[in-house]
Amino acid sequence: MATSKKIFLLLVPGTLLLAFFLTGSCNIYRFRDISIPDSIKTVKVNFFVNRARYQNPQLSQRLTEKLRQKIVSQTRLSQTNNDNADWEISGFITDYSLSTSAISGQREAANRLTVSVHISLNNRKADKTQEYDVSRNFEFSATQSLQQAEASLGDEMIRTLADEIFNKLFSNW
Repeated sequence: MATSKKIFLLLVPGTLLLAFFLTGSCNIYRFRDISIPDSIKTVKVNFFVNRARYQNPQLSQRLTEKLRQKIVSQTRLSQTNNDNADWEISGFITDYSLSTSAISGQREAANRLTVSVHISLNNRKADKTQEYDVSRNFEFSATQSLQQAEASLGDEMIRTLADEIFNKLFSNW
């Protein structure tokens, strides 16, 4: 009995530690597989214009700034405002819409805010442009107004959209 207890006490922490290392990166983005040609040194990120029917007045500015910060901090590229940057990233918000996502007892229980962005990557060195679309849904309680939901989801929306755009541009996920 004492031997099996010792084995148990040794195996449990080891197993937990192994599980932590194997799953520790879940829900955390790791960008080790970024593929940027050596010839690319500079990037220009243009302001993301809001072309959605409903417009959150802070979304464009915050998303543009978050993407710029992410690129500078997680790549070797230098941010520039010159028109001769090696890569030029531009985009616009195409959708910002609200829908009901759950009903309980014939009443709305949850709502969904959908945000979609169209992105263009102009690679001046290769004289090639690539287009991408990113769309994310954000759920919130139907007891919240849209303004309350925007206030509580704002940071998550910006972070998630910037991560999605970054992944499309640099990791091709």
